[in-house]
Amino acid sequence: MSGVTRVRAHAGWELRLLLRNGEQILLMFIIPIALLIALDLMRGGEIDEQVPTVLTVSLIATCFTSLAIGTGFERRAGALKFLATTPLSRLDLLLGKALATGALAALSFAALAIVAAFMGWRPGIDWLGLAAFVILGGGAFAALAVLLAGALRAEAVLALANGIFVLLIVFGGVVFAAADMPPAIGAVVGLLPSAALADGLNAALTGGTLPAGALLVLLVWGAAGALLARRTFTWD
Repeated sequence: MSGVTRVRAHAGWELRLLLRNGEQILLMFIIPIALLIALDLMRGGEIDEQVPTVLTVSLIATCFTSLAIGTGFERRAGALKFLATTPLSRLDLLLGKALATGALAALSFAALAIVAAFMGWRPGIDWLGLAAFVILGGGAFAALAVLLAGALRAEAVLALANGIFVLLIVFGGVVFAAADMPPAIGAVVGLLPSAALADGLNAALTGGTLPAGALLVLLVWGAAGALLARRTFTWD
């Protein structure tokens, strides 16, 4: 079996496990759709402004919260150590998990886009910019998820991943943009990956000018997270 076949098979297996998990379905699909409807009602039907916010929430939930918790409990249960004894290499394992996470994010994006379209969303999408921010943003949060999952016990990962998720959404420049905060606070919040991702997706989905600074922020967070995860992650 070739490496590509192994990675594809493992990615499919990972994705099936994720889709069978009721908590994952709630986190990836039900909550973002409910948030989209709630924001649209509370903010007077400005659907074009709400979709980037909810897509940011969905991507963080998929690539950070879900991945961190799942990896943490797999590590505690010895599943990662067991899989390492199969023909899958460590790179195969990581690539398979990355592809499954990306596929889940795409499904969540598609579900949100369909619901938003029924609510009147008619975007002018910069597809290149959207792809850049999704890849860099998803990669940055995935690296941070692996870092968290590899450094702490599964119970601690569960608590921290959910806590950090809520803090980033409420205070990290997602629901309330960094530009709308007092200048001193907004400058600090703008350096968070959540704010950078929200700004980038908003620009890409509304036809605005893509913020180069936000791309740089995501690149730095992703590189730092990947480097630290590589040095600290253990499989058991």
